[in-house]
Amino acid sequence: MWQTPHPTNPHPGTDPAGQRVYGGVQRQGSIGGSAAIRIRVTGGILLLAHLAFVAWLTLRPLDVPWVTPANLQPFAGIRADLALGWQEAARHIIEGLALLAPLGVLIPTAHGSLTASPLGSLVRTVAAGALISLGIELLQTGVPGQVVDVDSLLLNTLGVALAHAAIVPAARIHLRRRSERAGRPATPQDEPTQGRTPTIPRVGIAP
Repeated sequence: MWQTPHPTNPHPGTDPAGQRVYGGVQRQGSIGGSAAIRIRVTGGILLLAHLAFVAWLTLRPLDVPWVTPANLQPFAGIRADLALGWQEAARHIIEGLALLAPLGVLIPTAHGSLTASPLGSLVRTVAAGALISLGIELLQTGVPGQVVDVDSLLLNTLGVALAHAAIVPAARIHLRRRSERAGRPATPQDEPTQGRTPTIPRVGIAP
């Protein structure tokens, strides 16, 4: 009788160790994808919420007895505040920097890319912040009690740039390393060696 020895793994795709590794990769990939979506959604919601707050703060009509004239000369408002004292100038500068500074982080977060060029991301984010600030200044021309100030445009844009440069590159590096660590499949433990597969010797058929 002839007996063909059974192969150790007739269906390679059903190897238990391979299934464990492949399943681990699938689970890690799905977790990473869902985490990226959650980050984008959260960033988008926070971005819209902050823009709504900025619109309410800067575009609401104010009932004031008098307003200062519009400032269209760069740094003229800051120099006027310095003439009143460093505290007044510091307050004006901090308010201008802080108004749109969160956009420096929220815009890249809503975009959700971990591989974006640092310089390209900075340029795009600062340009978006400058356009938003310019839109606010233009809309303020028709709002009672609000004053157009070119210094606010400059400070708002600078605040976006500083927030982006201080937080976003380091955060992207951290998230990339974390994603790489999570994406590595776990190395399966070596199974004990079972030796060669036993075979049945060939036996001739008796006449």
